[in-house]
Amino acid sequence: LVLLWLVAFSECIIEIPLRRVKTMRKTLSGKNTLNNFLKEHAYSLSQISSRGSNLTIHPLRNIMDMLYVGNITIGTPPQEFQVIFDTGSSDLWVPSIDCNSTSCATHVRFRHLQSSTFRPTNKTFTIIYGSGRMKGVVAYDTVRIGDLVSTDQPFGLSMEEYGFAHKRFDGILGLNYRNLSWSKTLPIFDKLKNEGAISEPVFAFYLSKDKREGSVVMFGGVDHHYYKGELKWVPLIRAVDWSVHVDRITMKREVIACSEGCAALVDTGSSNIQGPGRLIDNIQKLIGATPRGSKYYVSCSAVNILPSIIFTINGVNYPVPARAYILKDSRGHCYTTFKEKRVRRSTESWVLGEVFLRLYFSVFDRGNDR
Repeated sequence: LVLLWLVAFSECIIEIPLRRVKTMRKTLSGKNTLNNFLKEHAYSLSQISSRGSNLTIHPLRNIMDMLYVGNITIGTPPQEFQVIFDTGSSDLWVPSIDCNSTSCATHVRFRHLQSSTFRPTNKTFTIIYGSGRMKGVVAYDTVRIGDLVSTDQPFGLSMEEYGFAHKRFDGILGLNYRNLSWSKTLPIFDKLKNEGAISEPVFAFYLSKDKREGSVVMFGGVDHHYYKGELKWVPLIRAVDWSVHVDRITMKREVIACSEGCAALVDTGSSNIQGPGRLIDNIQKLIGATPRGSKYYVSCSAVNILPSIIFTINGVNYPVPARAYILKDSRGHCYTTFKEKRVRRSTESWVLGEVFLRLYFSVFDRGNDR
């Protein structure tokens, strides 16, 4: 993993623009209005080449708060899906036309009988996420990410989904290591890497601030136009996931967490900064946040006076200012983006989600496990 600068690879950089997901509830009130809007604005897969022939860009839709989604296709002829490019998981899945869950009914479903390259299996699997879970079956078909094509790619078809009904993405494309695959299949990035479809085993994210357009995930190298300064390479704790060692977490020069060092997963599929409950509660108290429902709220004027919270990683300070860790909801109230990490571990661990990644350009280097 790297944060900040790298000499751009010159070959086969595929960039998929991502759009920050804003809640349409802010502008479209009422279920029927939202559903009508979605029907009238069906997304298309037209491709635009930019900055040379090695760059492919897809138009994206803005659908929810603080999610970044991109379009892929599966099957022959291609069927289009809007997915989260997720460094916190390893499986690719989309809903099956045979799924009758409420969540599936609100999303685009894969019609396997319409694909001439579809190959079924009887292998089933289940994935549990922080916000939901799915149960599905493994299948094989042609998957396209921009100009990248993976034939006979294993992927999941969900038959049951829970917790995703109001999440405006169809599926998830995992970019974590193979050992974390719940379906025990080869992730698409590994397959593309093994087949030499990308020039370098690297992908990177630029997540825009406050703008629906402009965010990208790039494969096969790094486009240096998206950042300033130098990249600071950070070795992974182990070559099993995108977790790095954090030296400490401070505020006003005082250590407030990770006092003896800790692990942090760099997760493009998470919108928050997550940590152990007692430490998150302490941070909420330090910034004067009060609980209301599932969120912690502060006065919106506090954005101008609250200090940055600094994550020191591999000796480098990465400040997260109040304007980044405090957001405004649809009613104009301000809430914090710190959240308790649900997974219990004996050692202290954190998740650095999009709150952090909007501040720092991130490069994930599978070739050097950094």
